[in-house]
Amino acid sequence: MLEYTEEQGRKLGLVGWVKNDPCGTVTGQVQGPKEKVEIMKNWLRNVGSPMSRIDQVIFSAEREIPALEFPNFTTKY
Repeated sequence: MLEYTEEQGRKLGLVGWVKNDPCGTVTGQVQGPKEKVEIMKNWLRNVGSPMSRIDQVIFSAEREIPALEFPNFTTKY
């Protein structure tokens, strides 16, 4: 149900991508203003899509970037 994640990212004005891995996990990259990224991280930790089961959330390689690298927020297949 990645469309819910994509919708949340777009609603927050974020850019990046999200996709399901074959092992059942979700990976992605989120870019935007720090406060909006924090809201998205909280949503991913505690809400997620309606049919999701959130067992663990790991955010890695977090860093500030000089410019956004994506034009919008999408789902990769």
